[in-house]
Amino acid sequence: MKTFWKILIGSCLGCLAALTIAFLISIGLIGSLASSGSTPQIPSQDGILRLDLGQPVSEQTTDSFQIDLTGAMSVGNSLALADVIKAIDTAAEDPAIKFIYMHCGTPSLTLSQAEEIRAALLRFRQSGKAIVACSDTYDNLGYYMHSVADRVIFHAYGTPQILGISSSVIFFKDLIDRLGVEVQLIRHGRYKAAGEQFTKSGMTPDNYEQNKTLIDATWKAMCNDICASRDFTEAEFNGWLDRLELVDAFDLLDKGLVDELMYEDQLEDYICSIAEVDKPEKLKMVTMEDYIANLKPSTGRDAIALVYANGEIMADGEEGVISGIKTAGLLREIRRDSSIKAVVLRVNSPGGDAMAAEMINREISLLREVKPVIASYGDYAASGGYWISAGADHIFTDRMTITGSIGVFSMIPSFGKALSKKVGVNIEAVNSNRHSDMLSLMRPLDNAEQGYFLASIEKVYEDFLERVATGRNMDCKQVDELGQGRIWSGSDAVANGLVDEIGGLCDAIAYAELTAGLEKGRYSIKTYPAVKTFAEKLMESFAHANAAIEAKKTVKYDPMKMFEQAYGFLRESYQPVTLARIPYLYQIR
Repeated sequence: MKTFWKILIGSCLGCLAALTIAFLISIGLIGSLASSGSTPQIPSQDGILRLDLGQPVSEQTTDSFQIDLTGAMSVGNSLALADVIKAIDTAAEDPAIKFIYMHCGTPSLTLSQAEEIRAALLRFRQSGKAIVACSDTYDNLGYYMHSVADRVIFHAYGTPQILGISSSVIFFKDLIDRLGVEVQLIRHGRYKAAGEQFTKSGMTPDNYEQNKTLIDATWKAMCNDICASRDFTEAEFNGWLDRLELVDAFDLLDKGLVDELMYEDQLEDYICSIAEVDKPEKLKMVTMEDYIANLKPSTGRDAIALVYANGEIMADGEEGVISGIKTAGLLREIRRDSSIKAVVLRVNSPGGDAMAAEMINREISLLREVKPVIASYGDYAASGGYWISAGADHIFTDRMTITGSIGVFSMIPSFGKALSKKVGVNIEAVNSNRHSDMLSLMRPLDNAEQGYFLASIEKVYEDFLERVATGRNMDCKQVDELGQGRIWSGSDAVANGLVDEIGGLCDAIAYAELTAGLEKGRYSIKTYPAVKTFAEKLMESFAHANAAIEAKKTVKYDPMKMFEQAYGFLRESYQPVTLARIPYLYQIR
C-alpha cells in the first residue's frame, strides 16, 4: 500500500512539474515573440533620453532566468556596453532627442564601463546638446559620472560620500594555519602576488608598491575627468577630500561640485521647464532600453567580427568563462569566413589557465595572417588576458583597465595535517616510485618536487615573454623588466609600450573599419560567441533545478560518502595547474 501511495504522489508531482514547465515555457516564448514583433515607439521630437546608471551593464546583453530549489523564479537583464555607447552617440545626431536626463544614486558600473560611457556623454555634450544629472547620494563613481553634465542637481538633503578610491585585500594565512592546511606557492615574478593571500599575513613591499601605483593612476584618471568638467583644480579637489570638507549637500554646492540643490517636486518642475511642458505627464521620456531597441544595425555583405573574451580563462567551460577549446574553434571559423574583413577582440579577463591562453594565442596569430585583429580592453586584460591579445595588430585600453601581470604561478595546498588535526583522519601512501604521491595534496612538496614545478613555471614564463616580445616589437629583456607579474593601469601601459592607445570599444571598431578599408555604415557586425536566447536559458534553469532536486532526494547522511565527495572536490579544484592570472579581482570604490 505504501508503494502505491508513493507511485501515485510521485506521478501527481511529476505531472504538476511538467505542466508548470510547459506553462512557463509558453509564457517565455509568447513574451519573446511579442517583444520581437513590437518595437517601442520613440517620439518624433522633444524626446528626453533617460540614462539610469543603476541599470546593470555588461559586455554582452544578458537575459537571466533562474529557478531555485524552492521554485522561486528570478528574471533580470542587462544592457550591452556597446549598445549603450552607440545609443548615446546616435542620440547626439538624432533630432528627436532634445537632451539626456541622467539619474543615479550608486551606479551599477565597473570603472572601465564608467570611463567609456562617460566619454560618450562628453561627445554628446560636444554636439551641442545638454545633459542634466540628478541624484540624492554620491559615491566616487556616481559623482565621476555626473560631473560630465551641464547641470548637476543634488537632493537638498542628499548624502555625499566622495572620499577617494580604495581597494582592500584579505589574507587567509593565519586562518589556514589554524586549520593545519599548508600552501606552497611556486611562481616567477617578484610582483606576482597571486597566492600570497594564502602564504602571507599581509602585503609584501612589492605587492603594496604595485597596488599603490594602480590606485594612484586610477584616481588620477578620475580626477582629471572630474576637474576638466568642473571649475576647480585637482589640488583643490584632493584637499577637500583629505580634510573631509564634503560633509553635506551645501558643501558640494559651495565648492562647485553641484549646480543646484532641489527636492523631488522642485526637480520635476525644473525638468518640465527645460523641456517646455507644463506638467510631468507631458514629458517625452525615452528609456535607454527602448532607444536601443530602435537602433538600426548597419548592414552589408562585409563584416567585422566582434569577439568577446569575457571571464576566467579555462581549458573548457560553459557560459561565463573563456573556454580555450571553444574560443579557439570560434577563431578558426572566423579565419575561414571570407565575409569577415577584420576582427575586434574585446578582452575582459583576469587570466587563468596558461595552456588555454596559448590555445587562443595560437589561433590569434593564425588569424592575423589573413585579416587584421584589433584588441579592446575592458576592466581586465591581465596575465592570461594579456597573453591572448598581446599579438594583436593594435591595442586600445581604457585608462582604468588593469593589464600587464606578465607572470605565472602554481599553488599547491596540502591537507594531510588538517585532516589529522581536525578530523582525526590519517593517510599513508604506498608508492611505486619516490614521488608518486606528490599530487595527492596530502603532504607538502619536498625540495626536488618544488624544483620540478619551478622548472615548468620558468618555461611557461619564458614563453610568455617571447609571445609579448614578438607582439609588441620588444626584446625579452624589456618585457621582463615590465613583467615579473606586475600589474599596470591602462594609462601606465600606454606609457611603457604594453598597449598602443587609450580608447574604448567604439574606437577599436572604428580602427578596424579603417584598417580593413570598409565604408562606414556599409558593413555588419557579427558578434561571437552568440548570446543564448531566453528559451535556451529557461531550459537550462529547469535542467539545473531538476538536477539539484534529484541530488537532494538521493543524498543520505553517510559520513564516509560525504568525506569522499569533499576530498574529490578538493582534488579536482586544487590540481596543480600553471596559471597566468592576476592576484585577485579588484573591488575599487
